[in-house]
Amino acid sequence: MLTLDTPIEYVLGVGPKRAETLTAELGIRCVEDLVTHYPYKYIDKSKFYTIRECTEDLVYVQLKGRILQFEMRGEGRARRLTATFADGTGFIELVWFKGWKYVEEKLRVNTDYIIFGKPSKFGERLNIAHPEVEVYSEKNLEKNSGLQGHYNTSEKMKTRFLNSAGIRKLMYTVFSDREFYIPENLPDEIVKNFGLMSRSDAMRQVHFPQNFDLLRRAQARLKFEELFYIQLSIMRQSKLRDMKYQGFVFDKVGEYFNRFYRECLPFELTDAQKRVIREIRSDMNTGRQMNRLLQGDVGSGKTMVALMTSLIALDNGYQACIMAPTEILATQHYQSISEQVAKLGVSVRLLTGSTRKKEREEIDEGLRDGTLQIIIGTHALIEDTVQFKNLGYVVIDEQHRFGVAQRAKLWTKNIRPPHVLVMTATPIPRTLAMTIYGDLEVSVIDQLPPGRKPIATYHYFDNKRAALNGFLAKEIEKGRQVYVVYPLIQESEKLDMKDLEQGYQSMVEAFPKYNIVMVHGKMKPAYKDAAMQRFASGEAQIMVATTVIEVGVNVPNASVMVIESAERFGLSQLHQLRGRVGRGADQSYCILMSKYELATDTRKRLQIMCDSTDGFVIAEADLNLRGPGDIDGLQQSGLPFDLKIANLATDGRLLQTARSVAKELLERDPELGLPEHSMLLRQLQRLQKGNVNWGSIS
Repeated sequence: MLTLDTPIEYVLGVGPKRAETLTAELGIRCVEDLVTHYPYKYIDKSKFYTIRECTEDLVYVQLKGRILQFEMRGEGRARRLTATFADGTGFIELVWFKGWKYVEEKLRVNTDYIIFGKPSKFGERLNIAHPEVEVYSEKNLEKNSGLQGHYNTSEKMKTRFLNSAGIRKLMYTVFSDREFYIPENLPDEIVKNFGLMSRSDAMRQVHFPQNFDLLRRAQARLKFEELFYIQLSIMRQSKLRDMKYQGFVFDKVGEYFNRFYRECLPFELTDAQKRVIREIRSDMNTGRQMNRLLQGDVGSGKTMVALMTSLIALDNGYQACIMAPTEILATQHYQSISEQVAKLGVSVRLLTGSTRKKEREEIDEGLRDGTLQIIIGTHALIEDTVQFKNLGYVVIDEQHRFGVAQRAKLWTKNIRPPHVLVMTATPIPRTLAMTIYGDLEVSVIDQLPPGRKPIATYHYFDNKRAALNGFLAKEIEKGRQVYVVYPLIQESEKLDMKDLEQGYQSMVEAFPKYNIVMVHGKMKPAYKDAAMQRFASGEAQIMVATTVIEVGVNVPNASVMVIESAERFGLSQLHQLRGRVGRGADQSYCILMSKYELATDTRKRLQIMCDSTDGFVIAEADLNLRGPGDIDGLQQSGLPFDLKIANLATDGRLLQTARSVAKELLERDPELGLPEHSMLLRQLQRLQKGNVNWGSIS
């Protein structure tokens, strides 16, 4: 008798070697892993064609007939096994370029078979390469009719005949076991209230659907279940964390904050910034440890929010810490913040990997005795030697660039965890934010400072180079500056570096009158800083760089961003790079340069950039184009388990329903202690088995 816990090797037709392959390639260790490996598409096999009806234009055909003969043809790499297949209306050739031994052992002449595959023409002959083949029988006829799921596999799996048909055969074996039972894992009230199919029926229908309507209902049930458990896990951990961790009460807004607001604020705050500061102040006064995500588009003023809320920590007698992913960004934060608070007498220092030993000793001493109030730095801040007297507030900038374990180290810097604000300039679609950051409160700065003009974005092909150079010359003559960015991708680093250096030479030849600097990540920090300083001061008019400038470069006079080989960048990275300009009062431009031959999705991506400067619109488009799997930070973000059937790009409404159901249930029973909720606790434990629980970490 098979159960969900039965090791996969004990399923008929698997055995130890196939089990090893299934585990290595798909993580399938038991029957439950197998039956939750869902089809990625379905093909309607209700129709049988005759050979006479077959043409190479058909996507696939299903035939009934018999093999008349086998023949080995060709030599060397062109060697292939062929079979003549007939059904009374004509003949078609079946071809195998590998796996001949298996074919010769399993298939026989003058035996009736069901054949499935894509017809194509080789010379004048119609053939099907590597067809799916089943012996013709009433049982197989029933198994192969109607909607048929197709499963993701790998090349290694195919060598053990675990292609899509092989996986489907294993599914059929499991679901044909009359004693095989799939227990329900949702309470009756949820199943009835939402008219959901039972879990057992949904599993059978998703693998062997009787019709499209039942398939849709089965998918809806399994998607809801998956999203519900993700939300239940995240929200339960959040509630338990709130119960476990008491936060510092910052009930005072005093001298530092008020003086800064009255005397030092360099510009009027936007309404969105004021709203977010109020939300953070409210959190800090509840007695619960704050964990809040601050989303804000490029240039929306997140750093000012971070500074002003840090001053609230100082007003209450605590230290604040701001951690950035790069030395450039940390240095920029330090320079701007130390200037802005100089009048207040606040002690601010910078700690990075480049900090000299003597200076570092002074910083360590100031942190331990409390005289150092705000520390700004990189990963150096999470080293064990860095200890605080009373760290009360932590800001983590560009948080997706830090792993969860790295962020967690800041928690250990105090006996009671500090309040935590994580910031990102990569706007995250609502559905994704609800899933990845479901245990954080979310604040959004959805306004840009007044006076900012939208950046005009254009896409040009490489043949417009002369026109581009003419435009750049005009901008430089107006006193503006220009960025030219090249991709630098690890796999083809030598080629990309060559592109960068050639690009630099091209700019030097095209603009002999102007100063041009080159910046990339392989440069020694001193040379890189010197080049950036020349550009920031206005001494250099053009900076040729890699994506090292994606964050942390603020030159208001720069008005043009040229992105070379723009087709090689993702939408979020293009948007980040574009945000390096548009920081002053002048009209700014982003020019996307690409080759002419582009894939359809790439053209769409570049067009989206030209059509919108709204980071949230772009993030939604990115999610729809690429799906959630490619989004920065997803794997490190604390998802309690993988999505197997739900899609964050298309199932947003279902996710919101699942979240509201989980929230209402946890309000009634936060620890899932009621007898009717014991199945929920058991299922959470099953799903989280073997995973590190980061639920209590921001």
